[in-house]
Amino acid sequence: MDEATSRPAAGQYGDLAAAQREHWQRTYAAHPDMYGDQPSAPAVYSVEAFAATGARSVLELGAGHGRDALYFARCGFAVQATDFSQHALEELRRTAEHACLGDRVATTVHDVREALSLLDESVDAVYAHMLLCMALSTAQIHALVGEVRRVLRPGGTFVYTVRHTGDAHYGAGTAHGDGIFEHGVFAVHFFDRPLVDALAHDWSTPQIHPFEEGELPRRLWRVTQHRPS
Repeated sequence: MDEATSRPAAGQYGDLAAAQREHWQRTYAAHPDMYGDQPSAPAVYSVEAFAATGARSVLELGAGHGRDALYFARCGFAVQATDFSQHALEELRRTAEHACLGDRVATTVHDVREALSLLDESVDAVYAHMLLCMALSTAQIHALVGEVRRVLRPGGTFVYTVRHTGDAHYGAGTAHGDGIFEHGVFAVHFFDRPLVDALAHDWSTPQIHPFEEGELPRRLWRVTQHRPS
């Protein structure tokens, strides 16, 4: 593991968020097929988890080009896909229309550092693949999960995945504090177990499944929790 380079904490999160937004915008524009068209393993799992609770609608946070959002739509769910990249969502809409899924997929440009523009208890399930472990402070992550709980119906399911402190990049690169390390051009908030447990306060006991993804490979947790009925 490389020794991390520290960076002053004052005012860093706003600057870091802006830089990360620019990185992702450029990446989405330059690589429209960066994740391919097949669903991720967490999305395949989530279809069964959502169906088990009778879900009909899914909110995906950080949908990107939409491989998972499109999979949910093909499986019969009404999908609200959000991302802070207008370019990524335009690509998602084009793909959805081409696949005759335009009536099942709605898109909204949204930064998860802000409140969701949805009514209380208005969605059946929420999904976020590697969104919570972006360059978000712990306070911002708690606020986001609070918003998820607000818009999720009682008994609804929240599935999210995050890179954790057992990942090879944890502690490497530039340290921004609060568990955030920037390796290359992208910053990641690496989760530990106490953070997962804290985010599940007032939820069901979280179900945590470790898995690996990519060539490094990245080490992640898939977390499933339910809003009490």
